[in-house]
Amino acid sequence: MELWYTEKHSENVGITMKVGKTLFSGESEFQKLEILETLEYGRMMLLDGLVMVTERDEFVYHDMIVHPALFTHPNPQKVLVIGGGDGGSIREIVKHPQVEQAILCEIDGLVIEKSIELLPSMASAIDGSNPRVKLHVDDGLAYIREHQNEFDVILVDSTDPIGPAVGLFEEDFYRLVFGALKADGIMVAQSESPFYHADIQKSMYANLRAVFPVVEMYQAFIPTYPSGFWSFAFASKKYHPVKDFDRQRAAERGFYTKYYNEDLHLGAFMLPTFAKENIAE
Repeated sequence: MELWYTEKHSENVGITMKVGKTLFSGESEFQKLEILETLEYGRMMLLDGLVMVTERDEFVYHDMIVHPALFTHPNPQKVLVIGGGDGGSIREIVKHPQVEQAILCEIDGLVIEKSIELLPSMASAIDGSNPRVKLHVDDGLAYIREHQNEFDVILVDSTDPIGPAVGLFEEDFYRLVFGALKADGIMVAQSESPFYHADIQKSMYANLRAVFPVVEMYQAFIPTYPSGFWSFAFASKKYHPVKDFDRQRAAERGFYTKYYNEDLHLGAFMLPTFAKENIAE
């Protein structure tokens, strides 16, 4: 019997892929976690039935949530990731030699545990082998309340705004993030699909603009996410992601990035008209 996984992206559209076997299925106090072996995309993590990452295309998401901010900030020494228990964002952060401390604050310890066990290509920097990495199993809101004015960059590597992630899209949370950043800090958060989630984006970017003086959207192509057209919010106290981008440092980076490069950094902020309209003031 053939097994197929299907995720609905709207009431009438979805994505489906053939599954070889289930590697793990279980529930934490927060959500249902599954890790499947797919024939086309390798191992795939689902939370509450929705695709979070796959081995084949995770490099796009993790390159793009990390490197635009870290190549815009002139000296990102202390970086916090809220969510991101698969470890892919931390893996990319520690490629930057300026980073002295990369902190992962993930609410669900089961996600970290099973990522280390079953997704080692993503979790290679959170397995205890890197002394610059610190792990905290905690609620992101509670954590940043206790750590104000500490971070150069905060990355909100969250799920969709359902379940435990709802609060990570609200103005009160962004105010806490603002306070946890240093005077020239940068926040980046995934901001859903411009094609399917215009209402979420309108609310999210309005909330961000109520807090941060610099707010921009940028885009990436992620095949397994709804529509394949995904976005990220760049919110900063000081630096603009295009005007203050350190192109030379990005071009001379001493490490490999499979998706991100210095030309793409600039191009990612050039949006199609309908995406601009989603977030217009």
